[in-house]
Amino acid sequence: MTVLALAVGGRGLVDPSDPVLHADDEAFLRGRAAFETIRVYGGRPFRLDEHLDRLAGSAERLDLPGLDGVDLRRLAGQALGAAGEPDAVLRLYLTPGREDAGRPTALAMVSKLPPDLEERRERGLRAITVPLGLEPGLRADAPWLLGGVKSTSYAVNMAAEAEARRRGADDAVFLASGGIVLEAPVSNVWWRVGGTLFTPSLELGILAGVTRAALLEEAPAAGYEVQEGSYRVERLTAAEEAFTSSSVREVMAVVELDGAPVGDGRPGPAAAGLQGALRRAAAP
Repeated sequence: MTVLALAVGGRGLVDPSDPVLHADDEAFLRGRAAFETIRVYGGRPFRLDEHLDRLAGSAERLDLPGLDGVDLRRLAGQALGAAGEPDAVLRLYLTPGREDAGRPTALAMVSKLPPDLEERRERGLRAITVPLGLEPGLRADAPWLLGGVKSTSYAVNMAAEAEARRRGADDAVFLASGGIVLEAPVSNVWWRVGGTLFTPSLELGILAGVTRAALLEEAPAAGYEVQEGSYRVERLTAAEEAFTSSSVREVMAVVELDGAPVGDGRPGPAAAGLQGALRRAAAP
């Protein structure tokens, strides 16, 4: 990751190489912090209000001090202005601060986009399934499991991506007990059969992706019906095409799952059409 600019609550712009967090900040000690990752198009963060709302929800679930959306918006503006990069990645963080101080730390960081996004989009992703051993919906019913929370406690997600790379793949798909499809480590999962798109329901405790919500809005105009629910992985493997959605990667086709092709093993028309619709919706 190439960091272009960093703004910190109470300090403003700082050199990205300068120390920002104390060693006794609970974000470091226990991974108790909330964050959002936002794609920036032409200098404008896409759906910033929705990301700030989700960050506030994550902060509440993590019992963090109150989120000052206005301050984070100001920090984001400072960092984006200093970065001078119209198309980039904006990350917002809220940490509890030092263990005994009770003062939160807010950060806005701008970095360059990953350089291989379009190459990966053109060829599609190879994915593996990773069982979590949880009953479907348990993460939604058990708040201590933090289902749907954007927490910096991302070790499990990163371990799943590492396992995918170890097995010669690009990404992973989490499964609940019974082979129920949940989500990928950093994205939501979709697949198409005929003119219908299927995606796991938020009632399963998955992340309410901002890009997911945008695609739900764009799908009807693109000619697709959408069904949300609880689906076994066999429905995904038998699909005509599959893809993921996330803020930075946008829409990424999944062309292989556990070594077997999905559909004809090539990116499909729904992924391409919805990627175009997303770009048009995000155009400044």
